[in-house]
Amino acid sequence: MTERGWGRRFEDPITIGDRILVTQLDAGEYIAASPKKEHAASEWQAAMKVEARVCLPASGSCGH
Repeated sequence: MTERGWGRRFEDPITIGDRILVTQLDAGEYIAASPKKEHAASEWQAAMKVEARVCLPASGSCGH
């Protein structure tokens, strides 16, 4: 069964420095812990907008 919500795995893990982001939760925690200057970058803003469209259904969860 495919994982749903924040635990859903990326098709291809994302490597940033010495860290590997495997799930949506990993990515969310990474960006939340990063300095404001970094998470204000246009690339992260675009990614968060896409995630918001996916994760804000009527149920309020990130399930698909």
